[in-house]
Amino acid sequence: MADNVMDSEDDSKQIISNNCNKQWVKLNVGGTYFLTTKTTLARDPNSFLYRLIQDDRDLISDKDETGAYLIDRDPNYFSPILNYLRHGKLVINKGLAEEGVLEEAEFYNIAELITLVKERIMHRDNRPTKDGKKHVYRVLQCHEDELTQMVSTMSDGWKFEQLVNIGSQYNYGADEHAEFLCVVSREYGAPESTEVKGEREDRAKVLQQKGSRM
Repeated sequence: MADNVMDSEDDSKQIISNNCNKQWVKLNVGGTYFLTTKTTLARDPNSFLYRLIQDDRDLISDKDETGAYLIDRDPNYFSPILNYLRHGKLVINKGLAEEGVLEEAEFYNIAELITLVKERIMHRDNRPTKDGKKHVYRVLQCHEDELTQMVSTMSDGWKFEQLVNIGSQYNYGADEHAEFLCVVSREYGAPESTEVKGEREDRAKVLQQKGSRM
């Protein structure tokens, strides 16, 4: 009786083990092994990976000596593909190009992932960068008595880049006044409102008038 119970337990464990083994899939992608489940690979029924686990006769795929499916693709770019199938989110490790992930998503024919990567690329290309913004530079000449007033007008995006003392060029009465060249710049980014734009243009005119002696 005891032997029969033990045999029954062993058979149950063997059945469970066999079922678990049937759920797990081993992939050899470009020489790197990945272990996942059929449920994960079946996320997109139109994908290459779904057809792979269905043993699609029209899909030619060999297995290596360990029983892993052989896929001749870059393993580094396969990780974002597999992670997306696991949790539905696009995660791209540092050092990987979005275009490379897009290439793999298209190869494996995962429609939702293709859309996500394209949106990521579009957002990246449209995001303003510091080096990509337009800068306008002006060189203004003023004497030392005008520096304080000059500073008071440097607002709304205008800033000093460089101040150069060019010596005493002008005499006002009995006193000599040092002259300076002021290099100023402003960064142009998003479109401005009409009110703000008009105020800035008025301030710019003041700066231009001060630089008219150049």
